[in-house]
Amino acid sequence: MHSVFRLHKKMENHGMHIVNAKQMRELDQATIATIGIPGIVLMENAGRGTAEYILRTFPATTRRRIVVLCGRGNNGGDGFVIARCLYATGARVCAILLAEKARVQGDALVNRNAFDAIGGQTIEVHTEKDLKKIGSELAHATLFVDALLGTGLANEVTGLYRCLIKTIGAAEHVPIVAVDIPSGIDASTGQVLGYALRAHSTCTFGLPKYGHMLYPGAAYTGNLNVIDIGIPSNLIAKTLLPGNLQDLSDFSGTLSTRTGDTHKGDCGHVLLLAGSVGKTGAAVLSARAAMRCGAGLATVATSEKAQPHIAAQLLEVMSVPLPDNDDGLSYTALQKIIGLCADKTVLAMGPGLGNTDAVAAIVKALITTIQLPMIIDADALNVLAREPQVLTQTNSPVILTPHPGEMARLTGKTTKQIQADRVGAACALAATLNVIIVLKGAHSVIAAPDGHHWINISGNPAMAGAGMGDALTGMIAGLLAQKIPALTAARLAVFMHGRIADKLVQERGPIPILASEIIDRMPEGLSECTA
Repeated sequence: MHSVFRLHKKMENHGMHIVNAKQMRELDQATIATIGIPGIVLMENAGRGTAEYILRTFPATTRRRIVVLCGRGNNGGDGFVIARCLYATGARVCAILLAEKARVQGDALVNRNAFDAIGGQTIEVHTEKDLKKIGSELAHATLFVDALLGTGLANEVTGLYRCLIKTIGAAEHVPIVAVDIPSGIDASTGQVLGYALRAHSTCTFGLPKYGHMLYPGAAYTGNLNVIDIGIPSNLIAKTLLPGNLQDLSDFSGTLSTRTGDTHKGDCGHVLLLAGSVGKTGAAVLSARAAMRCGAGLATVATSEKAQPHIAAQLLEVMSVPLPDNDDGLSYTALQKIIGLCADKTVLAMGPGLGNTDAVAAIVKALITTIQLPMIIDADALNVLAREPQVLTQTNSPVILTPHPGEMARLTGKTTKQIQADRVGAACALAATLNVIIVLKGAHSVIAAPDGHHWINISGNPAMAGAGMGDALTGMIAGLLAQKIPALTAARLAVFMHGRIADKLVQERGPIPILASEIIDRMPEGLSECTA
């Protein structure tokens, strides 16, 4: 229903950090214990901010029948604040509590009592029989507020909660505003824990959570609104939070305006080891992307049989034939490739290269021999999966750009396991191999060896087509050629890759995008990052 993720509030004061459930809980506790702001104040700020969002987003709120679904914990306490604030504006509000009042404690109980004290209606649901009795309340609702489970959920949703979530989820015509995170979504991984509510909007508190950004959670989040609940910005700043979101402001001034005496040699020379018979397009896309991103020169080294086809498609790019045999590159090509590296700035290898023993031997030898920044993609990743530890034998910056299937082969896991913990998988491999990982997909994860990582939220489903990864490899190479640090080059290329696609969709709708269209729009995109 709401599969497009939108972040409605940029956090100017808090940067673009992202947290898991444990990190957010620790920030809350530090605010209470160290700063001295009571938990009930944080809860009041959270609930009031959500109520204000509802009033802004659904302007006919006072004419609506709003049902606030409350659990017995602090998420439910937030719900009772929301119910009270909405009731005070004249809205018709009913709170459904999935617990006996005696089981509600602390700040949540205070706010449940406050809602009751101003005349609010709370219906307790203890059994499935009780659930059936409130069928009329649910059927007449025109807006649901989901304050059932929150970010503390760690186990699969069962029992009454599952029954209620299924009932609410079936009412597709009724918008749902989730409190902090849609019930049933793991706040740290984005996984669905059995069953989850799909929200129209989510109001989260303090900072966005991984579960909002990582699929499938991102598809359940809807429009994300981040509410400042009073956690001091200096407390966030001094807390070691390794996760971040990417934003255009991160790259302001990354590229310098060229001086009047700039020549092509100042802008670097990319060597691209790519292409084979039947896969020449991959090499062409990568080479064009490198040039469009500003590399001064680019050379494609490819099999002798493929070289004429590649050369015919590239006017600004040089190409060199390499010894080959019937199934692709010959190992005898290695010395020629090493010689070609002598005057180059960056080496990118993999797109359309082929998956043979000779290619595997060449890739391994280049990793341990060449002292150039490297981007390793596609077929070079697949052959590298036979012995990934070879990457620990290089002192050069290395960027790996796997999609989930390639990541699975590199780690010995299944694709499903990778997708279940994209951030954990990317960070673990980056640290183990001392490389930068770009784990492609929705949403791509960029991980550094020291544990810092970024989730990229630009891009859209119209990009789901052949050649996108080849274009990204060329983009990274083109930026590296201009002496942009490896981590910045990887991050900027991923962000701009998706941002250009977003602009195309804004202009013409969600029709499929060709990789070549992304490449053609790169100068326009990069101009946003030029000082």
